[in-house]
Amino acid sequence: MISSRLVALIGLVGSLFSHTASGLPSTSKFKRQDTLEAWIASESAVAYINVLENIGPDGTDVAGAASGLVIASPSKSNPDYFYTWTRDAGLVFKALVDQFITSGDSALLTKIEQYISSQAYLQTVSNPSGGLSNGAGLGEAKYNADGSAFTGGWGRPQRDGPALRATAMIAFGRWLIDHGYADTATSIVWPVVRNDLSYVAQYWNQTGFDLWEEVSGSSFFTVAVQHRALVEGSSFASQVGSSCSYCDSQAPQILCFLQSFWSNNGNFVVSNINTNNGRTGKDANSILASIHTFDPTADCGDTTFQPCSPRALANHKAVTDSFRSVYSINSGIAAGNAVAVGRYSEDVYYNGNPWYLCTLAAAEQLYDAIYQWAQVGSITITSVDLAFWRDIYPSAAVGTYAAGTGTFSDLTSAVAAYADGYLAVVERYTPSSGAMAEQFDKNNGSPLSAYDLTWSFAAFLTAIARRNSIVPASWGEQGANDVPSACGASSAIGTYSTATNTVWPTTIVPTGTATNTATTTRTTTTRTSTTTGCATPTAIAVTFDLTATTAFGQNMFLAGSIAALGSWDTDDAVALSASRYTSNNPLWYVTVSLPVGTSFEYKYIREETSGSITWESGDNRRYTVTASGCSAAATVGDTWRS
Repeated sequence: MISSRLVALIGLVGSLFSHTASGLPSTSKFKRQDTLEAWIASESAVAYINVLENIGPDGTDVAGAASGLVIASPSKSNPDYFYTWTRDAGLVFKALVDQFITSGDSALLTKIEQYISSQAYLQTVSNPSGGLSNGAGLGEAKYNADGSAFTGGWGRPQRDGPALRATAMIAFGRWLIDHGYADTATSIVWPVVRNDLSYVAQYWNQTGFDLWEEVSGSSFFTVAVQHRALVEGSSFASQVGSSCSYCDSQAPQILCFLQSFWSNNGNFVVSNINTNNGRTGKDANSILASIHTFDPTADCGDTTFQPCSPRALANHKAVTDSFRSVYSINSGIAAGNAVAVGRYSEDVYYNGNPWYLCTLAAAEQLYDAIYQWAQVGSITITSVDLAFWRDIYPSAAVGTYAAGTGTFSDLTSAVAAYADGYLAVVERYTPSSGAMAEQFDKNNGSPLSAYDLTWSFAAFLTAIARRNSIVPASWGEQGANDVPSACGASSAIGTYSTATNTVWPTTIVPTGTATNTATTTRTTTTRTSTTTGCATPTAIAVTFDLTATTAFGQNMFLAGSIAALGSWDTDDAVALSASRYTSNNPLWYVTVSLPVGTSFEYKYIREETSGSITWESGDNRRYTVTASGCSAAATVGDTWRS
């Protein structure tokens, strides 16, 4: 499953990840850990790698997918998810762009460029929803894996995709501007974003299908992400020397409409209105909206339903409580304790089950809230969210509690423990391989529906990032949270044009601030260039291929004399992957990015099921990292010395 080029490990939790050896990789790729922290570390590696492996053109799980297209799942039957959804792709790439901005992971830079180029093309593909001339085609939900139009019956249009795609691209466009590549942001990114912003401004007030693709009406999630897209879209337009008057005129009206979803009687968000579907309206749609419009600089205002707002917290309780009595695996779990969370309690798809991404979203909202309270410097409990607080802190009372006080500390600690409980639920029902399907069975917790769902893995990564206080940039919520005195059923016409420039300069250099992050080095041969030369790489992605026959439960690691290989400390040795291990080819491998000119010694070690360590025999191996022409990759082939 995992290509050696993409097996580099990320340091979202500031630690190395422990892999499990397996002579039968299909049984287990990663060892199940006894503690939540250890599981988070190992699952972070699984999730990151599997996200990348579901992206064309070189994701090993999605052969045949076009460049830059995110495939929802490798599953081609029962169910067939081998398509690219505009919504899913936007959410996944927003997570990857944020990871790139934080870590400077060079492998992601090429992926992001390929994604933007692919979306520029998809915008031009005529489909059953329409074409680009009037923007209608941008509301098409999904496309075939090769980028051609899907013409079968489907719930269309779906109006959240353009907003989410714009948000992902704007984040990267801002990074380009901040790092001296304003021309690239203006000439390549802005034309694609402008089409999506034009769509949102024109069609936001028309009904469409919700993110679950089942209800035609007005969706809270859709409206919330549309408001965000227009607010940050206007700011981005200014940064590239343009303007977005249609963004400015429609964003306040969208925010006004967003207030219509709140139920004062029930203290929750009615996730779908302007429809008659016979549901309560309690839906993870609303929790997802809160985390995907999270602004780390915002206060806890109710109008944008920020994660720490009384409305969002009350809604969190209402939605999660709705699943306590409908899933057997939640039986006996009292309010204030984490449960498995699905889409909505009336769900019948695959007989209605918890979803990994919904349960993770419940955790992520709480981590977001903890971050916001720290920035605000206080927690204010109102009558709206008092019931939420009393579930996890029985003595909670209406009032404001300043940071530094014992009550503030107790409240945030209670929320953190509650959030971790949702992660523990996901851990409990994630197979030892680390694979995350779409759902897990409500009776026994076994994985169901599409396997290796890209969105599930991305949802895990964003939840863990927020847990570690790694947050995205502000989208401007503080300047866009005033609700007009009267709502208007309006729209505005923007500009639609084919984004023709997808030639990325080769001079873009990734930067980042994350530590303990091993990354692959980007190669100029994978990118479109207007020049014929290339710069000599300063770092090389060195792949260590080790032939070693192992038994189930054994681990293989790479230790060496440099910090990147643990400085001979076995606790910090780099784990190898057995994802391509077969009885005929017992291959273990790992890729590590190392500066050109680095000379070091290294050896392989084997961890037994008991935890004991065995070093391979013989003298230390030696290696010097050298550059060969334009190539930024190298491979070392070794055989275990017993």
